[in-house]
Amino acid sequence: FAACQWLTSAAPAWAFYFSPLRAWEFAAGGLATLVPMALLQHRIWLRAALGWLGLALIATAYLLLSEDLPFPGWYSLLPVAGTVLVLLSGIGGPQTNRRTGWQALGPAAALSLPPLQWIGTLSYSLYLWHWPVIVYAGMLAPELSVPQRLGCGVLALALSVLTYHLIEDPARRGAWMAVGARAFPKAIPGAKPLRAFPGLVLVPALMLTGTGVAVAYANAHLATRNIGPEQRGIEQAVERPSIARAVDKNCLADFQTVTPKPCMFGPADATRTIVLFGDSHADQWSTPLIEAARRNDTKIITYLKSSCRASRLSTFNTVLKRDYTECDAWREQAISEIIRHKPRLVVISEFSIGNLIRDLPAAERTAEVARWQAGLRSTLQAFSRAGVETAVIRDTPINASFAGSCVARTLWWREAPSPHCDTPRAEAANDSTAAAERAVVTSVPDTRYIDLTNQFCGPTTCHVVISGKLAFRDRHHLATGFAETLAGPLERALF
Repeated sequence: FAACQWLTSAAPAWAFYFSPLRAWEFAAGGLATLVPMALLQHRIWLRAALGWLGLALIATAYLLLSEDLPFPGWYSLLPVAGTVLVLLSGIGGPQTNRRTGWQALGPAAALSLPPLQWIGTLSYSLYLWHWPVIVYAGMLAPELSVPQRLGCGVLALALSVLTYHLIEDPARRGAWMAVGARAFPKAIPGAKPLRAFPGLVLVPALMLTGTGVAVAYANAHLATRNIGPEQRGIEQAVERPSIARAVDKNCLADFQTVTPKPCMFGPADATRTIVLFGDSHADQWSTPLIEAARRNDTKIITYLKSSCRASRLSTFNTVLKRDYTECDAWREQAISEIIRHKPRLVVISEFSIGNLIRDLPAAERTAEVARWQAGLRSTLQAFSRAGVETAVIRDTPINASFAGSCVARTLWWREAPSPHCDTPRAEAANDSTAAAERAVVTSVPDTRYIDLTNQFCGPTTCHVVISGKLAFRDRHHLATGFAETLAGPLERALF
């Protein structure tokens, strides 16, 4: 449980997908069987209160859940605790409940309705099936309409009925399961089967614990689908490791880190030193920069931190749900250390502010751009005053859809990447923000601007597949395989 909470901030993907870190959610329901029945069996009012409170917690969790909420995190206690309370509220069995009038006080009457009992019976199968259905549907259609989403639900339910009757129920009734059921109570003295509501299984509390299994299933099966040679290069690009594997993962500091831990690549006695400084949009240039440096007897030192721009701009971290103070502290220490290194050049790139303010009113966009310009100017001037030259690489385009998912859909249908995977240049390239960035860069001595946008975009369109390679691994980060091809253009711009 503690590891899950910590990783929700430090490594959200691991906290969400790594099943052992979610095991405490299953264990919480199991612990309900250890509560002595005598403690609750004859306390009707207490069972009623536990039942309604549990349902309220589950409903609250459903209403509060959003894309911006760190999950699992502490928030996951709401649905898990709610489920445990509902289970405890049914201790004593339905016959006892009816004699004592428990159904009139607690939620047993509502939860015992045949439709809910039927859903409860199928709940585990439904829990396992819903995610693969959603994943495959998302591959076949960029955006699912409401009817299509309802269709996914009906399909998942139909598959659940089949697997319940053909696999789950026969397996549960097998002889080896019967032996286990008889043996288990003897292992824990005093333990009794929990028979609160026959057939009722409350799975909503265990939100998406099996998504890792579902995704692994999808990946394994899609990889074996027959495709023609014209798609092979694209398939290999999709399967390439992310940019985070090109450079040691420890080189990109996490959200909580405040002390810079630079990484060095290349010979220690190289004649020149270049520092790469910024967020993950600087990190994505690591691969081509290291290759370009190798050709020019240059060592690379990286100062990189997740979601932390080189610009002196305080921001709000949507994962931490607060001001990103760790970024401010890390940035100032990094700038001081870089100046002490006296490198030949500092290369800066960062997630464009233009990508964050698209939906703001015009006046607010203007104010935010001005604030960002001031922060960028402050950073560049700090290096300029110290006699350190700086190069700012224009941010990469942002695509309308996730590049890998869009291309995967075309692979599924054995097609070449279709135009709907690409994005109009006017929308993807943020030319107005780039102009504001260029204005700052050209106003600071010993600073230059590098624009490689034409490597991704034509006159009117920005592409996700270029020369048979997947250019982006999501909406706005370069894929490693394509990033390697940029070593030449980057070398010509820097050396």
